[in-house]
Amino acid sequence: MVLPQSLVGKIGLDYPKVSGHSAAVLDVQFCPYNDYIIASASEDCTVKVWQLPEGGLPYDPKDAKKNKDLTEPIVTLVGHQRRVGIVEWHPTAENVLLSAGFDYLVIVWNVATGKPLREITCHTDTIYSLSFNFDGSMLATSCKDRMLRIIDPRTGAVVQQGQGHDGAKAFRVVWCGELNKLFTTGFSKVSERQYGVWEPTDLSAPLKMEMIDTGSGVLFPVYDNDTQLVYVAGKGDGNIRYFELDAAQPYAYFLSEYKTSTPQRGLGWLPKRGVAVGECEINRCYKLTPKGSVEIVSFIVPRKSTMFQEDIFPPTREDRAYLSAERWFAGENPSLSKFSLKDGYVPPARSEMAAVESASPVAEADKPPEGEKALLKAWHAQKEEIKLLKAQLASAEIKIRTLTQ
Repeated sequence: MVLPQSLVGKIGLDYPKVSGHSAAVLDVQFCPYNDYIIASASEDCTVKVWQLPEGGLPYDPKDAKKNKDLTEPIVTLVGHQRRVGIVEWHPTAENVLLSAGFDYLVIVWNVATGKPLREITCHTDTIYSLSFNFDGSMLATSCKDRMLRIIDPRTGAVVQQGQGHDGAKAFRVVWCGELNKLFTTGFSKVSERQYGVWEPTDLSAPLKMEMIDTGSGVLFPVYDNDTQLVYVAGKGDGNIRYFELDAAQPYAYFLSEYKTSTPQRGLGWLPKRGVAVGECEINRCYKLTPKGSVEIVSFIVPRKSTMFQEDIFPPTREDRAYLSAERWFAGENPSLSKFSLKDGYVPPARSEMAAVESASPVAEADKPPEGEKALLKAWHAQKEEIKLLKAQLASAEIKIRTLTQ
């Protein structure tokens, strides 16, 4: 479901939904430079990209017949052989999307064409998390094989790797923006929850490793580049801790924590351009509770002055596409621009994403294609259809083996 912020209270059962997957949805991500585009990953082994209409899905509480679900994605990305657990948009390149599946594969997609740019095959087990660096030129991953990797997403080559946390449970990594450090959360050998700070150029040992507590839930870190704060929340916990990072020792300081008796099933974070600057709100998250409700948690720095506070609101990175997918994949890295939140945020004009043309090898009126160009186009279309059918067959075989075990 995609809800406007103004819609509060209990949501009716007839509220329109985005429903196109044939199995459970495991991850969703808004496009960072277009608020009307969403990518979703599912157990049906596909990734779908959706484009919402202006103002969101139309809803009429008085006439349920007008409330229609969005069932047609603008593109369906087929390439994984098992369920897809993670999707991640590229922070600077247009139409570049990453997906990680339980087939141990990371695929870099060009959403505009619906085709993969690169398949990264270096992982030997389940991939837990992905995180780009500040300009999107490098990728950090955490894996069930306990390895922390730095990967060039354009070539698929592993630039650095080292053992992460010693515990057997899942660990997560986030790349800390312009600070250029890695922050990980995981478990020790005796199942203590801990965090680590790493230098991306040397993953042989962490710069700092410190115990947090003895909880059992997996911790999820989120980094704010403007304030150099990292927020750490555990699934099933009722608190959110936040740490301040530094380039020099001791690298990380515990500041405080938000406490509540209601545990969280998941968290979604508002982009910095949406915070209430006049109320000194430096961050805001949306907390999903076990009862299915969503609570808003605001992180506010109390100030008596009503003037713009430049120290807690430095210029923030402009969320826009700096490069095309082709230019980025060719090796170009952008020069990133920033803007001040002092005068408010004015969103750019909305850009439409065209749907990918269906690749069908059948010619009009069952006639064979005429000419070299038409033959070449039909050949490529047939190759795409064969690839799609092979992927669907492999997915069906996996489901059959699972049911017969």
